[in-house]
Amino acid sequence: MTRQMIMGNQAIALGALKAGVNLVAGYPGTPSSEIIEFIAKYKEQTGTYVEWSVNEKAAIEVAAGASYAGSRTLVTMKQVGLNVASDPVMCLSYVGVKGGMVIVSADDPGPISSQTEQDTRTFGAYSKIPVFDPSTPKEAFDMIQEAFALSEKYSTPVILRPTTRVDHAYQSMEFPELKPCRQSGTFEKDSQRWVIFPKASYNNHKRIFSRNLSTLPKEFSASSFNSIENMGTKTGLNFAAGGISWCYLKEALCTLKESHPQNTLIANARILKIGTPYPFPAPFAKTFLQDTKEIIVFEELDPVIEQELILLCGKEQLATKVHGKMDGTVPEAGELSVEIIKKIIERLAGITENESVSQTEKPVPSPELPVRPPVLCAGCPHRGAFYAVKQAMKGQKTAYCGDIGCYTLGNAKPLDMCDTCLCMGADITMAQGFYHNEPDRKCFSFIGDSTFFASGITGVVNAVYNQSHQTICILDNSTTAMTGHQPHPGTGMTMMGEIVEKISIEKILVAIGVSPVITVNPFELDKAVEAVKKASDSQGVSAVIFKAPCIAIASKVGWEKPHALVVNEEKCIGCRKCITELGCPALSLKASATGKTKAVIDGSLCTGCGLCSKVCPVKAIC
Repeated sequence: MTRQMIMGNQAIALGALKAGVNLVAGYPGTPSSEIIEFIAKYKEQTGTYVEWSVNEKAAIEVAAGASYAGSRTLVTMKQVGLNVASDPVMCLSYVGVKGGMVIVSADDPGPISSQTEQDTRTFGAYSKIPVFDPSTPKEAFDMIQEAFALSEKYSTPVILRPTTRVDHAYQSMEFPELKPCRQSGTFEKDSQRWVIFPKASYNNHKRIFSRNLSTLPKEFSASSFNSIENMGTKTGLNFAAGGISWCYLKEALCTLKESHPQNTLIANARILKIGTPYPFPAPFAKTFLQDTKEIIVFEELDPVIEQELILLCGKEQLATKVHGKMDGTVPEAGELSVEIIKKIIERLAGITENESVSQTEKPVPSPELPVRPPVLCAGCPHRGAFYAVKQAMKGQKTAYCGDIGCYTLGNAKPLDMCDTCLCMGADITMAQGFYHNEPDRKCFSFIGDSTFFASGITGVVNAVYNQSHQTICILDNSTTAMTGHQPHPGTGMTMMGEIVEKISIEKILVAIGVSPVITVNPFELDKAVEAVKKASDSQGVSAVIFKAPCIAIASKVGWEKPHALVVNEEKCIGCRKCITELGCPALSLKASATGKTKAVIDGSLCTGCGLCSKVCPVKAIC
């Protein structure tokens, strides 16, 4: 074996492959997407079946079938994907599994690229499913193997909950030898076990309650993923931490020990590390609390460890004071960091601001970073789609319901074309709510091709069945762009590398009863505007499919980039219409030789889409 710098998601993938995983399914979502992509790289070597499912619910159910047969399965998603998957996940908790089943739900504190800051550890307790919480890529590699073993030992799904900073961190570790996956299992009929009858759920609930109340806390108390540092000392500060917060705490203490070697509170600090937050290893934590007067808990995001320690103190009648998010000692939202934890420790250790910075190490004030809001890429077809709808609907009473994906950026000015954004697929159904509430309002929904397959079709059926009047805009860029250009049912490619028949969005819409269904190139502005007007004026549910490839993959699907456009300085009147109406990052302003401000195009960014040339009132762009 050779040592390599390995990414957290790769470590999770390698750990699952080393455990002999037979089937892997999931839906792309940052920060979890790379796990399946790494597994797919080794599918020929291991024989593991890999798929991008249409959504997280489908992925769980596919994995459940294989797991019932005794095969090991892995399902990947981000934390909001767990909401979509929650129906089968909750039921699997009661029914149980045969082959080991691990659900990776990657949390996104910040949030950096998510709608919510929800904590999967809390979902684990809610669903009664054991949770592992890795703090490093190497620990994630080890934990997922242990999770498969635990899953089979107790016939339960197990959750692995990495966070963004673990998923995308790198660590030097031994690259494991990858062998063929385990022999696939064989399904044995047993309706008393695999059919979720109320009586079976009642009995299983009692069994799960007992397991999580006593058996697993004792087993986790002996786990190497839970540890205590400096157990014998009694003169230092006391901390508890889990996940990436443990790494932040360790680094903060290391820095403070170097700068304040005489401070005994820091030098003798004790740390309780919790790697298995649910069921909580109470017997192990009790040994730490018995000689502890105060403890400070660092964790992201919910006060899971903090609440468990408070409960344990009450149950065991311990006088330990527990500090953390609930009393304001630790920030209640967002990511933690080494700097945040360091400042909290300095305050607790009585280190003043003057003490914390030596005279020779006074910090140099850093300039404020420029604000860089995210924008649609230069040449993004979504810009043309939004602009066409905006032009077609000028002066009318409208509602524009957005969705999750690159096109959420259509809410930014100057486009300003997303009035709402709730969750995946909600655009189509929310538009129905606007219509039924205000029938005189022109209601539009914007949804991407991947999201349409994931969670949009149900909304279309609901719209037609309940006689809504709305226009569904399908922004078909032939990929799952926001999460890294993964394939979907409309691309004609599976994660196993098989070429399959593309599933037609147009045929699906027609079959459901949507009429008219118009397909148009969003860069052909006049045709796009006319298509929107025709669809909007129709009765019932209509659709416009704006079809053009994502600029990042366009060359891969046969698109040839035209030449970058330029501005004729003599013709340009400096009206700024190209900039104020489109917001393309390739467009900016500069002073001309005459001193007048003119538009200018950055040739390194321009893709030659031509949209700005159609907007220019004096035809100065060509």
